[in-house]
Amino acid sequence: MAASPWALILLLAAAFAAGTGATTFSITNRCSYAVWPAAIPVGGGRRLNSGDTWNLEVPGGTSAARIWGRTGCNFNVDRGSCATGDCAGALHCGLSGRPPATLAEFSLGSQDYYDISVIDGYNVPMDFSCSTGVALRCRDAGCYDAYHQPNDVRTKSCGGGNRSFRVVFCP
Repeated sequence: MAASPWALILLLAAAFAAGTGATTFSITNRCSYAVWPAAIPVGGGRRLNSGDTWNLEVPGGTSAARIWGRTGCNFNVDRGSCATGDCAGALHCGLSGRPPATLAEFSLGSQDYYDISVIDGYNVPMDFSCSTGVALRCRDAGCYDAYHQPNDVRTKSCGGGNRSFRVVFCP
């Protein structure tokens, strides 16, 4: 009995998706205060004390994603608030944070794209880099490496196997 064409298509799609794998994002807090990084559409959020690192696995094919640091947070289990970058009082964010928030933005595919944005404000210094690309640095609201307007050209790309990303708050 021959397999239907749709079964073969689904099998090939599943094999392709399994081969895309996850990309590791290493998120480190070097600030002298706690930062509560958030990540959408995957990753949610958590507390990072000074010196702590969070390794986040992001599935291949994730697009229009962002990571940002929330500051001045107070949570009781999963509910609370943050002075900057708050996402409707949730610890595990399902939507973007309230400005101001320095954003590490990315899309993962056969070629990955990444940038820093301060279009909606700046709240914490950040470095954002790909292991096979250029490091972006943002130390203040006027940082050169960040998008300040939607038509700025600051997006970088990286590719190749075994790539990973690094976000550092207060580098």
